[in-house]
Amino acid sequence: MSIFFFPSIVSVAAFIAVYIWGGFSALFLAALLAILEITLSFDNAVVNAKVLERMDVKWQRRFLTWGILVAVFGTRFLLPIFIVAAAAGLWPLLVAQLAFYNPVLYSQYLEGAHTAIAAFGSAFLLLVSLKYFFNDRKTVHWIGIVESRLSRWGGIEAIEIALVLSVLLMCAFFVPEEAATLLSAGLIGVLLFIIIEGIAQSFEIAGSHVASLGGAALFTYLNILDSAFSLDGVVGAFAITTNLLIIITGLGIGALFVRAFTIALVRARTLSTLIYLEHGAHWAIMGLALAMLFGIFVHVPEPFTGFIGLIFIILAYVSSRREMRKTNA
Repeated sequence: MSIFFFPSIVSVAAFIAVYIWGGFSALFLAALLAILEITLSFDNAVVNAKVLERMDVKWQRRFLTWGILVAVFGTRFLLPIFIVAAAAGLWPLLVAQLAFYNPVLYSQYLEGAHTAIAAFGSAFLLLVSLKYFFNDRKTVHWIGIVESRLSRWGGIEAIEIALVLSVLLMCAFFVPEEAATLLSAGLIGVLLFIIIEGIAQSFEIAGSHVASLGGAALFTYLNILDSAFSLDGVVGAFAITTNLLIIITGLGIGALFVRAFTIALVRARTLSTLIYLEHGAHWAIMGLALAMLFGIFVHVPEPFTGFIGLIFIILAYVSSRREMRKTNA
């Protein structure tokens, strides 16, 4: 059975429910959000695929089933509520009521929590990309003039952590009124990365698979990675509609297809044949992280941020295909 069968059935049912509830306009907005989520998340899928290769089939299935519940109700509903509650000093239950009954005010509070969201997401994503490039065992380079030099610096222990902390500290000087928020949210992102990455590596066995606890750690890591990718998108979705149910439906359907696409990449061993695709994904992640950081100081349009990542993926795919033709020749 195709890996896309389950997402297709769920999507059709969700779209029918949205149409019955809100008519064609609600259906159109939900479909638009789903398409945007899929289009702008290819880099997330590629990186997820690399992590999924280290998990057994059982945890891969849980990533698609249990994980989608975390993605829809955790990342796209509960987590923004807790962030807004912490930033505005409100009870989470009150914020949840605002989300359903006064979405305009809720979106204003969510926009007000943008610094915390951007600092957390950018710190976590920067560590994901930098850890990939600061690796002295890395021998395959796409943008060789840059990646080869970054790889040599990987011999310095925890250099990526020191660099991200330095970036957060410098950014805090430019927004003194929000320095505490920026630093605390960024540090949470750094700590989560260190803890989850450390646990996952500690429980690796047999090279490519992990023990049960290690699988749970990687599962948690993937969902935190999804949160870092998607939180800024949740804020941007309110520019299209303030209806929370439409936002959750559209982004949730998009997230489900991205996860199915991730598993398809693993089963087809795409990353083994398209050798530069993973490089392009990590450059895309770095671009997203830097765009989130710049977004603290100036407005960065959401489509611009997403299409930077898409361009990196496309260029890496083209380079990979060219390399394949050279090898076959």
